[in-house]
Amino acid sequence: MSAPSAAAAPARSPSAIPVLSGIAGIAPRYDLILCDVWGVLHDGTVGHRPAGEALIRFRGLAPEGRPRRVILVSNAPRPWPGVQRILDGYGVPREAYDAILTSGDLTRDLIARHPGARVYHLGPERDAPIFEGLDLTLVGAEAAELVVCTGLFDDTRETEDDYAEALAAFRARGVPMICANPDLVVERDKKLIPCAGLIAAAYAKIGGEVVYAGKPYRPVYEAALEQAGALDGAGPPETARVLAIGDALRTDIAGAAAFGIPSLLVARGIHAEELGVLGEHDRLGDAAAWLARQSVHPDALIERLVW
Repeated sequence: MSAPSAAAAPARSPSAIPVLSGIAGIAPRYDLILCDVWGVLHDGTVGHRPAGEALIRFRGLAPEGRPRRVILVSNAPRPWPGVQRILDGYGVPREAYDAILTSGDLTRDLIARHPGARVYHLGPERDAPIFEGLDLTLVGAEAAELVVCTGLFDDTRETEDDYAEALAAFRARGVPMICANPDLVVERDKKLIPCAGLIAAAYAKIGGEVVYAGKPYRPVYEAALEQAGALDGAGPPETARVLAIGDALRTDIAGAAAFGIPSLLVARGIHAEELGVLGEHDRLGDAAAWLARQSVHPDALIERLVW
């Protein structure tokens, strides 16, 4: 197995990137929004009510040929029903979206290609539902023929360095890894928390074989558009009529650019410090200087997702 890579995106001029006060002005251009979850709809502790309301209003716009849909696309390492329960708990209304697609869902598809595999789960017990109903045997690290990484065992204190010895042992035996969450970090209660992507990157750095499920890789976008087409029986929408919204350049924005769909970067997420809006009363100023140093750029920028 080998890791897919996102194709290089056409260069965009950071100085020409508009800063939006809301999405009302651009919403009629799109039939489908692919919306990130963590950092856009909630911060790991509380839901962002205006973001949910913005998506509800988008879905309520008069259709221009086909209904307007919202699919939540998350790098959460668990099947979509678990993510929906979390959103319910944070007060994100179900009326804000039509469907949820997670990297956990895609991971299950990848695992299913290895029937009867002896699998080592590298990650916290809360992610165990990712294995439910699959033809596999969960084993210890020394007996594994496949590693599924969903995160760090304790993401409050560990780093990727704590896994160096285990990763070296997997590499020595040529054990492939499926990364169920390509994110490097997420925001939780104003702090950045390490994710499975850090472990996968460390494994790849020493020559380990890694397959990634989720953003920024092409299969998740293909699956999302196919899912949107199935909702109406009209087939996938045109890519020009699809908007990706997220807070991470490396996953949300790079993935959208590589797939050829427009993107909107939410500033108050994992890049809040770089964009100068870490404090509650900070206001988004000139982001061009920071964006100019990045290898990929969004089509527009917004402080928070609002209508």
